[in-house]
Amino acid sequence: MTATTADVLVSGASVAGPTVAYWLNRYGFRVTVVERTPELRAGWGGHAVDLFGASVEVAERMGILPQVVQARTGTDRISFERPGRSPVDVDMNRLVAGISGRHVEVMRGELASILHGATRDDVEYVFADSIRTLEQDQDGVQVTFEHGTPRRFGLVIGADGLHSLVRRLSFGPEDRFRHYLGGYLAVFTVPNYLGLDGRMLTYVTPGRLAAMYPVRQTGQARAGFLFRRAEELDYDHRDVHQQRRLLREEYGREHWHVPRLLAEMDGADDFYFDSISQIRMSSWSNGRVSLVGDAGYSPGPAVGGGTSLAMVGAYVLAGALCDAGGDPTRALPAYEREMQETVRRSRAIGPTTMKTLIPRTSREVWVTLQLMRLVPRLPAAAQRRLFSLQGGPARAFESISMRSHSQGG
Repeated sequence: MTATTADVLVSGASVAGPTVAYWLNRYGFRVTVVERTPELRAGWGGHAVDLFGASVEVAERMGILPQVVQARTGTDRISFERPGRSPVDVDMNRLVAGISGRHVEVMRGELASILHGATRDDVEYVFADSIRTLEQDQDGVQVTFEHGTPRRFGLVIGADGLHSLVRRLSFGPEDRFRHYLGGYLAVFTVPNYLGLDGRMLTYVTPGRLAAMYPVRQTGQARAGFLFRRAEELDYDHRDVHQQRRLLREEYGREHWHVPRLLAEMDGADDFYFDSISQIRMSSWSNGRVSLVGDAGYSPGPAVGGGTSLAMVGAYVLAGALCDAGGDPTRALPAYEREMQETVRRSRAIGPTTMKTLIPRTSREVWVTLQLMRLVPRLPAAAQRRLFSLQGGPARAFESISMRSHSQGG
């Protein structure tokens, strides 16, 4: 590869960004990762995410799987509660065994910290900055930054999430690609005032869910809210005060532990709120700019296995660039061909998962909880057949070839 094509800029330092940076560095590329936040949020932040199948294999090949397993949440039971009804207790280990033979649940922030630790000695990280403009020509991309000196790269990769700046600069406004699935997600840290240990409490009513689960490493807990809404809310995705107000309005009449959780909300410095939306694009590449993870094909926060998809997509993209000797005209189409079916399957999971997580009616709540009670009692093989028929997370990765790559292809 030439000196120009060897230089790659990655925007975003969460999951997809450090993963693609790791593999590109291993294949001989010089990688710079730019991240708009002042620093990487110290571990245990964000919400719990699942790594299934091929993404666990990516972590294993990176040599970080022991750390990821050590950081697992340890949640092995879920208690579903409804007004005036007895709780339904579910064995998480038995339930997940029917979804995938390889699975780890970990806090998103800790996964990002582990990935950063695996790359920080070999990859240039630039925090507290972001891309301002991108100008392509036949040989490279001229990049200006909000604060840093302009630089030139052979390739720019957007790994900057659902509201990707790289996508907007290279492909157009977000509303061309974001498709609302009919719900919202909110997550923030609260004190573990119930002393939860290895158990998640979930309160379900038609169209709404509230949950609380422990973060064993800190002694705190995480509150999570999922709710349906036919029409999208009108709000600024960076205005946290406005988002908190919207969540209070949505849950203001609920009982259970909801009033206490909402009272703790203002003291949380990690509040997250966003729509459950998918990114749907006919192509994730434009010349020497490409997208990976949620930036290009978010299957929907909390409903589509987006973290697993991001890690696998990053591995495939880096491998395609390695095989093509850094030539984007060969590598990027190959990346898209390899990921196309997996993205399609992951995208199909979202609506089905929403139906399970956020039932619309009292009858759907009852049916969902009966299934939650029954399914973990089935043999693992029978569970896997059932989830396969529904197109679950593990099935999404069946079409991916996890072959190894070597420098220079």
